[in-house]
Amino acid sequence: MKRHQLIGAPVSLYTGKARAYLRYKQIPFDEVLSTREVYRSLIVPRTGVRYIPVLITDDDVAIQDTTDIIDQLELRYPERSIYPTSPAQRLVALLFEVYGDEWLVIPAMHYRWNVPENRAFALREFGATASPSSTPDEQLAIGEQLARPFAGALPPLGISERSGPAIEASYTQLLLDFDRHLEDFPFLLGSRPSIGDFGLFGPLYAHLYRDPYSGRALRQRAPHVAAWVERLLEPAAEPGAFLPDDRVPETLLPLLQRMFREQVPVLRDTADQIAVWAAADPTRRELPRALGRHTYSIEGIEEQRAVYPYSVWMWQRPHDYQRGLQDAERARTAPLLAALPGAPSAFSTPIPRRVSRLDNKLVLA
Repeated sequence: MKRHQLIGAPVSLYTGKARAYLRYKQIPFDEVLSTREVYRSLIVPRTGVRYIPVLITDDDVAIQDTTDIIDQLELRYPERSIYPTSPAQRLVALLFEVYGDEWLVIPAMHYRWNVPENRAFALREFGATASPSSTPDEQLAIGEQLARPFAGALPPLGISERSGPAIEASYTQLLLDFDRHLEDFPFLLGSRPSIGDFGLFGPLYAHLYRDPYSGRALRQRAPHVAAWVERLLEPAAEPGAFLPDDRVPETLLPLLQRMFREQVPVLRDTADQIAVWAAADPTRRELPRALGRHTYSIEGIEEQRAVYPYSVWMWQRPHDYQRGLQDAERARTAPLLAALPGAPSAFSTPIPRRVSRLDNKLVLA
């Protein structure tokens, strides 16, 4: 019987997220390394883009983007679901996916490309992935070539000499807060991982646990986070359970408060920028990867960064979920939102121009 194929790389943040999900769900799959030949012959022809991971399903459908991969597999394999059914827990799980996918990429990229030991490790990983049969010296040269766009992404992400110390301070406190939560709970919401766990896992594993310098720091500062990573790497046979009675542990509040201080203002401004861009030329539909620049704040430091429309597609997931709840269910999320800076306004304000994905491209909805 044909099995699913996950095309990706060990060094890839989003491949890490998809791989951990497949393992937890006990979905049979084979992993295919995203070599240069695989990009030419399979990834680009099947998806039209150069992004990994890509899942080729057992019935030969190509799916690109981890969120789409997971959601389509959840429909096919509903057992061991990673989506809580109760309103507060589901909202929290969706928020943590956005936080991990779209914000923790900042410390992940900072530590990978600004720390020489991590950078050297990543260059060799890039080369070994692209050309497994080449010599180590050839792989290093290939890695240096392939890594230029990734290392060059630091200024657009708002990573600079000015913001670097603030990024490190924010990330260190995040680790400590998450470690405190994991003293009492195996995962975010009990003994079963949620979509939020997998969202956080991508950057915390593929960059910050695997890369040597940041990996040593993570294991030393946050041993419970390291153990959580390892639980997701080798999931238990039993699926576990979410906490009863829609309980959201108070130990998650510091992490969510950080998200709403740092990331949510950026998400809201990005949505406004998309509306301005769309109004300037009503004939445009496909969105570029970035729209100009705006300011973000982290640990009291302000820096410029690119405006990334894709993040709004992700933000629509928790935003739509909360706004779509019935009154009684929405009331169960109210105490949580009251504890998060700006959350009631963030959810009560409609997104001015919605976005969707069409043929793996971001378009105005």
